[in-house]
Amino acid sequence: MRRIYHGSINVIEKPTFGIGKVRNDYGLGFYCTEDINLAKEWGASRDKNGYANIYEINDDELTILNLNSPNYSVLHWLSILLENRIFDITTPLAKEAKEYLLNNFLPQYKSFDIIIGNRADDSYFSFAQDFINGAISVRQLGNAMKLGGLGNQYVLKSKKAFERLHYLRNEIVLSSEYYLKKEQRDHTARRQYFDQEKIKRSDIYIIQILNEEIKADDSRLR
Repeated sequence: MRRIYHGSINVIEKPTFGIGKVRNDYGLGFYCTEDINLAKEWGASRDKNGYANIYEINDDELTILNLNSPNYSVLHWLSILLENRIFDITTPLAKEAKEYLLNNFLPQYKSFDIIIGNRADDSYFSFAQDFINGAISVRQLGNAMKLGGLGNQYVLKSKKAFERLHYLRNEIVLSSEYYLKKEQRDHTARRQYFDQEKIKRSDIYIIQILNEEIKADDSRLR
C-alpha cells in the first residue's frame, strides 16, 4: 500500500476520472506526490488556504511508467512534456528539436495506469525551454531537474488506478506558510541553475542530437 498526497484549494474525497486539465505535464490525470510537504506547497495559493488530501493506493497490479528508472533519460520526460505543455517555439532549432524528440523519444505513456516523474513548475519548465533552444546540454538539463528539491509526481492516468484510490483525510494548508515555501523553492532552483558548473567538452546539446540523429538508446544520454 502506497500513501500519496494531492495539494488543492479543495477537499477531494473522490477524484473523478476524465476530469481535469489536459495541458498538464503528462496530460489528463490526477496529480499527486509521495511528499506531504510538497503537496502542501502545491495546495497553497497567494491569498487562500488549501488542503493536502491524503490517500492510499494499492498499485501492485497496476502498470507503472517510472521515468526515473535507468531505462529512460531526461529526454523521454521532455518529449512527454512537449506533447502536453505549450512551449514557446520561436526558432527553427526549437521547432526541429520538438519534432525530432517527439518522433524518437516519446514513450507509449498513455497506456500506463500510473506515471512517476519530474514536475515542471515554472522554473523547471523554463529549463526545458532552454534545452530545446540550444542553451544548455542534456547533462545540464538533467542536473537542473534536481535543483530546489521539487521531487516527483505520482500521476493516476487510468480508470483502474482511480478505482484503487482510497481517501483517508486532509490537512489544512496555511497560505501564509506554504505559499512562501513554494516561492522560496522556485527562487532557490533558479539561483542554483545560474550557478551551475561550467560546460564540459563531452556535453551533448540538441544541435548535436539533430546532426548525429542520436536515438533514445544511446548510452551517452544516460
